[in-house]
Amino acid sequence: MITKALDMIRFDQQGLVPAVVQDNRSGEVLVLAYMNRESLKLTLEKGETHFWSRRRQELWHKGDTSGNTQKVKSISYDCDFDALLVKVEQTGVACHTGNYSCFFTPMEAVLGEAEPGLGETLGQLARVVHQRNLTRPEGSYTAKLLSGGTDRVLKKIGEEAAEVIIAAKNHNAKEIAWEVADLLYHTLVLLELEDVSLEDVAGQLRSRGLKVQAAMSQSGSKPENDTGMASS
Repeated sequence: MITKALDMIRFDQQGLVPAVVQDNRSGEVLVLAYMNRESLKLTLEKGETHFWSRRRQELWHKGDTSGNTQKVKSISYDCDFDALLVKVEQTGVACHTGNYSCFFTPMEAVLGEAEPGLGETLGQLARVVHQRNLTRPEGSYTAKLLSGGTDRVLKKIGEEAAEVIIAAKNHNAKEIAWEVADLLYHTLVLLELEDVSLEDVAGQLRSRGLKVQAAMSQSGSKPENDTGMASS
């Protein structure tokens, strides 16, 4: 079966295929590396990422010296079978600089333009919540919430949802943003407790989006319920 999976890949003239490595929980892109047939075979056999170093011209096991290994959750081909998406459970940091992701310098920051978007921010926050769950540091509010269990977090979500409603009734944009941020944070804590990743949520939204697109193409108009949910 491994041989069949390898045979489907269109390796380049150097015998390499680019592999985009993504955090399976937060969706954050961690690394762009390269694999040859041997390193990909090792990755599939061992369940941890192995790459080919173009600079050193040798195989390397990610985390072999640092301990920052990447446990493979899934590998997908792109549409042309000449690139791979590798979703992993990252131990420690992914970048040799000490940053979690190699992609820590936004071009917008260099240009003095936009801040990171909501998706990126949520992904980073989800990662912090996950680390708090693993380490439970003393004095951490997140760790305290996690220790309180699902019922405590659900109570906070109910309170924050009510605060969002009040802020909206007051038509106060700054207050709405504040309360929605609180609601999103506590929802991330709940997702962590229930072992549901942001990628799981994104998958549901993508699925609904595809249903909406299909409905629009069939009817030639926008469906009444644009969430993809059945009308009640």
